[in-house]
Amino acid sequence: MTIRTPLFCGTDLAERIERVDAHFMALATEAARARRGDEVPFVREVAGGAATFAEPDSPFNKVAALGFGGVPTADEMAEVEKAFHDRGAPVQVELPTLADPAVGEFLTGRGYRLAGFENVLGLALDDLDLPEPPAGVEVRPCPEGGTDTALDILIDAVLVPDTEGAATAEEFPREALGNALRDMEAAGTRRYLALIDGVPVGSGGVRAADGIAYFAGAATSPQHRRRGVQSALIAARLAAAKAAGCDLATVTTAPGTRSQQNVQRRGFALLYSRALLLLAP
Repeated sequence: MTIRTPLFCGTDLAERIERVDAHFMALATEAARARRGDEVPFVREVAGGAATFAEPDSPFNKVAALGFGGVPTADEMAEVEKAFHDRGAPVQVELPTLADPAVGEFLTGRGYRLAGFENVLGLALDDLDLPEPPAGVEVRPCPEGGTDTALDILIDAVLVPDTEGAATAEEFPREALGNALRDMEAAGTRRYLALIDGVPVGSGGVRAADGIAYFAGAATSPQHRRRGVQSALIAARLAAAKAAGCDLATVTTAPGTRSQQNVQRRGFALLYSRALLLLAP
């Protein structure tokens, strides 16, 4: 048995991950603009990061990748804040623990408050032996028009949340989640369904860009949990990531949750955390 050294993350790798994430947010927001056909969505560059707003209640409404390109100026941040507040939305900044600490000091000085944390985990794919999927669970690409099935699974999972670890403050209406899934697919995310006895019971997405495979939108129907569904989805997406030539897979979870435990069992290591900072309208 080969023992692999857990992946170490310094500022260079964190910046690479954050840049890819911010670019994805921008692509998904542009997809929302095309879908809506109006000027509500916006994408703004700010201090090397990106501020994105797709539509009300969207999970894409945030500021990402700050802290690696200098501290924003007060005028830059004021313009971003006005754009969010004009749309009746708070400003949410995802600030990595490996970012320049001066950015956190700058934001808290402007009245941002801490709303929670999330963890970023990663797995090096070079020389990785792909795990065997668990027996009894079939994974296949989500067919065209299958977004509603994935959405039903996701909504069921949200209604019966993971009770372990830190609770998340983020809740999204069904319509907003459905739109977000479609915008993710338009931005290059490939979605998979897990089935038991031919019945869809789980879903998960993966997007490959710049050598990084980002795992997103994983969920299992409550009545089918603890049966290896997420392990099967992880195995399928790792295979897809390697086939796409990626050298790194990443995933974001709430701290201390079953989701984090699932990916760590498959070799993912905690790379860094993000503080979620909010400024109300």
